[in-house]
Amino acid sequence: MLVEEKTVFYKAIGTEVEVFHHASTLNLPLLLKGPTGSGKSRFVEYMANEVDKKLITVSCHEETSATDLIGRFIIKGAETIWIDGPLTIAVRNGYILYLDEVAEARPDVIVAIHSLTDHRRELFIDKLGETIKAHPDFQMIASFNPGYQKGYKELKPSTRQRFVALQFDYPQAKIEAEILMQESGIEKETAQKLVAIGTKIRNLTELGLAETVSTRLLVDAAKLIQNGLGKRLAVHVAIVQPLTDEPDTIEALKDLCDLMI
Repeated sequence: MLVEEKTVFYKAIGTEVEVFHHASTLNLPLLLKGPTGSGKSRFVEYMANEVDKKLITVSCHEETSATDLIGRFIIKGAETIWIDGPLTIAVRNGYILYLDEVAEARPDVIVAIHSLTDHRRELFIDKLGETIKAHPDFQMIASFNPGYQKGYKELKPSTRQRFVALQFDYPQAKIEAEILMQESGIEKETAQKLVAIGTKIRNLTELGLAETVSTRLLVDAAKLIQNGLGKRLAVHVAIVQPLTDEPDTIEALKDLCDLMI
């Protein structure tokens, strides 16, 4: 989808802004690595706004195919017409294309973008027999979660090495509290308590959670509290419940959180 122009809040936690500017200037593809909810998508949206480029985001899943990205023929009335997909639109017009969780997509997607991530910077559309040279302003950005991808969904080295890579992680406690206050308007003390809860659960590796507490979940809890929901209930529904369906684990996490807020 095309992202409307708006003010986007993002708190830098490292050198990611500087690296983005250089990669953008040099038309280098960028790979963002990091856990769910660590700010990868927000960062891309923020930087697109900073460099004044249109952004097209594709949330990849196991059914996302090269055809979905490149385009297809459709029947309109009595004729068959070609409709560009989001990748082709971005290549033609010089937009930023962001492939969120690219490793989830079908293998033909990776094949389709290879020629756009090296010196050629071109897209071959086999159904049209056409090769498109990328607009000078076109930039490819992709993200994936190395801790979550397993087996065939891991990005191959031959794909990884076509990108400049940035590692994302959850911010330090002070910065994360600032993010919660900025995003929700919550007071500092409660923000700090929510961050402490997030940090505590992230360190409980013995629970075997598939995903841990993201900054996104903490922001959701902060928004609910700021809107008037009880603190403990907000933590239960925004932080604990999304993490697991295991009853014993849920109860243990609830007890832990109740002691901390």
